[in-house]
Order: sequence, then C-alpha cells, then structure tokens
Amino acid sequence: MKYRINLLSVSKISITDRIIHFALNYLRYILVITQIVVIGVFFYRFKVDQEIVDLKEALDQKREIIKVSQPLIESGQNISLRMNQVKNILSNQDTFLGSIDYILSRFPEDFFLNKFTLKDKEITMDGYTANLIAIKNFYLRMKQEKKFKQVELKSVKKSTLGHEFSFEFVEYHL
Repeated sequence: MKYRINLLSVSKISITDRIIHFALNYLRYILVITQIVVIGVFFYRFKVDQEIVDLKEALDQKREIIKVSQPLIESGQNISLRMNQVKNILSNQDTFLGSIDYILSRFPEDFFLNKFTLKDKEITMDGYTANLIAIKNFYLRMKQEKKFKQVELKSVKKSTLGHEFSFEFVEYHL
C-alpha cells in the first residue's frame, strides 16, 4: 500500500487572490463566449433587418405596379363591357335579319305587300292576294314551323284587289 504524504501545509488563499485566479483562468472564457453570442445576435439582427427592408421594397414595388396597372385594368373592363354590348347588338341584328330572311323565304309568290312593319320583336305584314287558300297555307305553315312565338292572322277582307290580309309575327327564335 502506498501512502501519500503532503508535507506542505495548506495555506488559506485570500479573496483577492481567488478573484484574480478566477479572472485570469475563467472570466476570459466567459467574456469570449459572451462576445461570440453578442456578435451572433448582431449578425442575426442585421439579417432580419435586411429581410424586413427587402420585404418593404417588394411591397412598395407591388403597390407601384398596382398603381400603374389600375388604369389599364379599368380600360380593359371598359373594353370588355363594350365588347359585350357589341355582341348583344350583333346578336339582335342576327335575330332581326334571320326573321326577315325566314319570312321572305317562305313568302308565297302570289302575295303582294302594301305594308311591312318592323318593331322591336314584332313584324306586321299587310297585303293582298287573289288566292284565299294561299293565305291559309302560309298561316298554317308559319304556325307549324314554330319559328315565331306567336303567329296571328289579324284580318282577311275582300276588296277590289282581291283578299286583303294582315299578319303579325312576334319573337323570332333562331
């Protein structure tokens, strides 16, 4: 068995010596670690501030884009509205022309017109013919084909020219 014998007496170390020993050995490590943390926080703060500045710049750019493009958007909406109006007008014209073409394509040869009136969705025809059966056939044909919502034979009168008739056609369907 081995014994250790310490012949040096343990002396009491003063508080100042302890503080100096601590400062020389441990405090410098604590200061270095603290400085590293402070530098890390500084760089993190710098990075976050830069991101905030970049986001503000991007937001300002987007606001400017919206401000610049707002008149273009309004102009596009106006053009779209006008295009829809033009489409409606062209559709109405097609319906109108279709109704006239349809009636004239079915119009009997022995009919003579005195008056042909076109109103919004209504067509009125006044005329005469020598053939009374042609009036009946024309009326029945127009009713049977159902291109108009309403087909009316308003009147038939005997006159010096033959038989005068009056037709009314309402709402043509393409």
